[in-house]
Order: sequence, then C-alpha cells, then structure tokens
Amino acid sequence: MEVQVQQLTPVLMEFSVTVETDRVKKEMDRAFGDLQKKARVKGFRPGKAPREVLAHLYGGAVLNDVASKLVDETLNRALADKNVQPLSQPRIEVESASATAELKYKARFEVKPDIANLKWEGLEAEKPKLAVSDDDVQKTVEGLRKAHATLVAVEREAMDGDLVSIDFSASVDGKQLDSGKGVSAELGEGKLVKDLEDALRGLKAGDNKDVDVHFGADHANPSLRGKTAKFSIELKEVKERKLPELDDEFAKDVGEFENLAALRDDTKKKLEKQLADQAEQTLVTNLVAALVNANPVEAPPTLVQQQMQLTLQELRMQARRSGQNLQMSAELERQLQVDSEVKVRAGLLMAEIAKLNSITVDDKDLEKGLEELAQETGKNVARLRAEYRDPQRRQMLIGMILEDKVLDLLIGKANVKEVEPKTEG
Repeated sequence: MEVQVQQLTPVLMEFSVTVETDRVKKEMDRAFGDLQKKARVKGFRPGKAPREVLAHLYGGAVLNDVASKLVDETLNRALADKNVQPLSQPRIEVESASATAELKYKARFEVKPDIANLKWEGLEAEKPKLAVSDDDVQKTVEGLRKAHATLVAVEREAMDGDLVSIDFSASVDGKQLDSGKGVSAELGEGKLVKDLEDALRGLKAGDNKDVDVHFGADHANPSLRGKTAKFSIELKEVKERKLPELDDEFAKDVGEFENLAALRDDTKKKLEKQLADQAEQTLVTNLVAALVNANPVEAPPTLVQQQMQLTLQELRMQARRSGQNLQMSAELERQLQVDSEVKVRAGLLMAEIAKLNSITVDDKDLEKGLEELAQETGKNVARLRAEYRDPQRRQMLIGMILEDKVLDLLIGKANVKEVEPKTEG
C-alpha cells in the first residue's frame, strides 16, 4: 500500500492511497469463492457455477464490495501509520478500480490545525473595578422587604407597583387572538405590553376598557409584527404591597440574623462575592478574546457546526424556560457562526497550552470538581459521583476542570489592568 499525504488547508487533509494489484486479486478471489458457495444460477448445480458466469452476472457488485472493504481496511491503517485523527467522516473518491489492477482512491477529511509559535504569556486584559455601595445594600434589602410584603386589596386607582388581576379578550383583524381570566401582573415591571399597562393605570376594580395594543416590528411572534390588536379588559382587582418594618424583627424573620445590622453585613458580603465573580468572568472573557486575537488559527468547520448546535440547544432551553419559542433569523445564525468559531479557536488554543505545560486532570481534581458542583447544584456529592461515572459526563467534567486550570495559568501570566466599569449611555 502506498499513501501520499497532502495538506490542502490548515484544517483539510487528503490521502491518496494505492492498493497493490496482488491484494486486489486476492480479495476478488476470496469474494468470488464465497459467492460461488451460495449463488444459485440457472443451469448449474448449487456451488458449481463457473467464475466466468458469476463474473458476468455479479462482477460489478463484487468489485464494488471488494473496493469498499479495501478502502475501509487500508484507510484505517494509513491513518494509524500517519498518526492522523480525522474530525469529519472522510469523503472517498475512487479514482480507479479493476479486478486485475491496482485500486486507487482519495480520502479527504478535516483535522485539527497545527499550532506553532503559540502566544499565550503576557496577554493584555482588563478587569473591571467593582465595589458594593451602601445604596446597593439598601436596594437588595428593599427587595427582601418587597418579597416578604403582604398584598392588600384596595379600592383606589391602579398605579405602578400594584398587582392587578384582569380578564381580557383580544382580536387582530377581526379574528380572536387570545383571552384570559384572572391574569395577574405588576404594573411598572414592563412585563405587559406598554399600551396595555398605560390603559390599566388609573382604572379601579370593576372598570372596563377597550384599548388598541400595537406590536413592534421585532415582536417574538412573526404573525403579530407591526399589527394592532384590540383588547377588551376588565380590571377585577387591585392589590398593593404592605411592606414590613425594616427593623431587627424583620432581620430575624428573613434569616438567622440577630439584628438588622447583621442582615446588612451578610447582604454586603454576598453582593461582594457576586461582583467578584462578575469581575473575574469579565476578565476571563477579555483574556480569551486576547488569546484568540493573538493566535489566528483556522477553526475546522465540523467543530464549528457542533458548537453551533450545542449553543442553539442551550438557547432553545432558555427560551422554553421563559415560556417562549426561539425565533431563528439570518442575523442570529450569523452571530451563532461567529461566536462558535471563536469558541472553537479558543478551545484549540487552550488545549495546546495544556499540552505545552503538561496540564492534566487527576482523581483529586475530579473529586474537588464534584464537591464544587455539589455546592453549586445543591446535589449530594455521592449522587454526583454516581452520575459522573458515565464516560461522556465524566469527560465533560474533565474538560471543564482542564479549562479552569489553563485559565488560572493564563491569568497568572497575563498583564491585568483594573479599570472603572463602563457606564451605559
């Protein structure tokens, strides 16, 4: 067997394989021998049909089977000999096949790109300076007050902050669109369509009103984009929140705190942890972007497609959890393509960094990872150990731990600059 290797692009390789005539003839003899034993040919006893007759009747099919078998065998051997691992299913092109001559074919497939002169030390990356203010603490505590408030029905006009309950029916172009009874929403939260919220403000329980609701050109439902629906609403009930007093008793009610000061201290510590995690994540994002920009490697299309499918699955799950359907668009597909290419390139580069620095994951790392996962998910560690005996899940955990180790190394070698957070507008 003769194999010629050609690197067509950094991620596309082609093998040109020639299988010697003797091997082809041997396989043809074996194939016809097997066929002769079981072929039923008119005019001949079972197993007695001459090869010439079988060749005339089945020669093309036998040659195709033999060629396919030889391609499978020789390509696997060639890949092993050349120490090449395809990322995609090889595309085979048979150039010449004959019962009495060499078999020649080409196999084209994707591979990971070779990464030379990897730049990963001393990368520039920004990390935002984030601090918890007294106002942040107060807003969070007020959120706790709101969560522990009691709802009281009122006779006055509805206003922002009130919880309203409505019956409604809606139509578009004279056709029934939707209806509901006892639908609740808080005014001012922005969860209702703006026209509907505006109409509800100022109404009292028992009031009825008809209102035109305009749907924007970017509405989630394509059939409603740019249209106007007619809503008939009846305000059934208006409730306001009665907030608990902000005192030591409130602190004891919402947690194991001796007093209000202890609640504020705990709130501040939790907010500081959240901001620290947020700042670290921003640093990681910036650092990975710097790594990718410094090393323009090509991303194999197969890996990009796989990453796109994973991201798409995550987006669909998020949409379902929020009660929506993900609407695909050309713009979203382009963004998925771009993001997936970046993720694939980053993954290839980080894998190379792990290789260069002999970074591995041992049993101790896995146990620590499971313990951290237990804290995040609230699951029992023993249960997680059982779940992650599954080879695929175990490999995913190893990948995440390896990535964290590489990121720690990158951060330790990077030039990190703390900057003030960017403000909107």
